[in-house]
Amino acid sequence: MSKGLKISSLYSLEHTIAKDIFEGKDYPWEVLPLIGQYIIELGKTLDKEEYNQVADNVWIHKTAKVFESAYINGPTIIGKDTEVRQCAFIRGNAIVGDNCVVGNSTELKNVILFDNVQVPHYNYVGDSILGYKSHMGAGSITSNVKSDKTLVVVKGIDEGEQVNIETGLKKFGAMLGDNVEVGCNSVLNPGTVIGRESNIYPLSPVRGFVPSKSIYKTGGIIVSKE
Repeated sequence: MSKGLKISSLYSLEHTIAKDIFEGKDYPWEVLPLIGQYIIELGKTLDKEEYNQVADNVWIHKTAKVFESAYINGPTIIGKDTEVRQCAFIRGNAIVGDNCVVGNSTELKNVILFDNVQVPHYNYVGDSILGYKSHMGAGSITSNVKSDKTLVVVKGIDEGEQVNIETGLKKFGAMLGDNVEVGCNSVLNPGTVIGRESNIYPLSPVRGFVPSKSIYKTGGIIVSKE
């Protein structure tokens, strides 16, 4: 199996309340269909001294700051010291970790945001998993459905070998490893997987697999940081 695309290569699971959802899985996108029900079950176990249940299947940590104009639909969990800013739109099936920023007019749907993730300005993140300390620049989005509506296939080069993995999913945005930086106004096409500590140039249309510690430059050129 392609090592660089596996959960163990992309994520530090100690930095998410959703650690258990990944148990027994090889690739992170395998959990996408499971997020909603997982939140419902996890929410029932949360400490009522720490979390407020503000609506059906919506739990918000008491230290989180949520602006009045934000909309949050369940199932959703918002973690400690996280900020959900003006006009944020959380459509449901969303786990937002500790110390995160969900910015003005940002939209989330069927996602897991690890701790310290920032999606601070005009972002759309759907059917995606964003690793610890990953950051999406202003206006950058995940595109989660192919234009021809066919099932998503993850493609690319991993350790010199061609990757061609059928996911069986119609909706699949992007998997961002820990400490990934996505430049402003970039589009992460369906089936994008970005390895840990990689950087994406602004205005990039990204597709397929970007190995860890890489720089994705204009024109789709990928160079190693090392």
